[in-house]
Amino acid sequence: MNVKNNKRRRESQEKIEKAFIELLQTRDIKDITVSELIKITGLNRSTFYANYIDIFDLADKTREKLENEFSNLFADYDYFNERTGVLKMFRHIKENQIFYKTYFKLCYDEKFLISIYDAKRAEKEHIDINLKYHIEFFRNGLNAIIKLWLEGGCRESPEEMAEVLKSEYRGR
Repeated sequence: MNVKNNKRRRESQEKIEKAFIELLQTRDIKDITVSELIKITGLNRSTFYANYIDIFDLADKTREKLENEFSNLFADYDYFNERTGVLKMFRHIKENQIFYKTYFKLCYDEKFLISIYDAKRAEKEHIDINLKYHIEFFRNGLNAIIKLWLEGGCRESPEEMAEVLKSEYRGR
């Protein structure tokens, strides 16, 4: 019986996701086929289609998984101690570089990291008049820093990156 969260199904999904992510490092999504994925994983075509509608559904589910993991990372975020939260973020990115590279490669960075933005704090600091512009500026700047760090192989430590962000954001 193929119950939604049974061990065998989860293992199959993990195999498919891993193969998909590996292929994405050298190819565009449009060049990846289900046939190729099942050949790499050794699974049946029916196993793929029992879990995903198509390659783009697989990409969406991979993105959702990463976003959930990222959101859970900040479930207990202490807005009064930003350094701890930023360090946690940079450590997670460094430990999961391939997933973040994949995330950005799939162009899912439109709303990335907005979940850690503290709009209440921005309002308190009287940024609320142009809040939507401030959020956009913050998000795009942060995404650019993360992408550049990933492209360089995360050579700087998470602590160094937290300092870069702090100096750029000037402690707001």
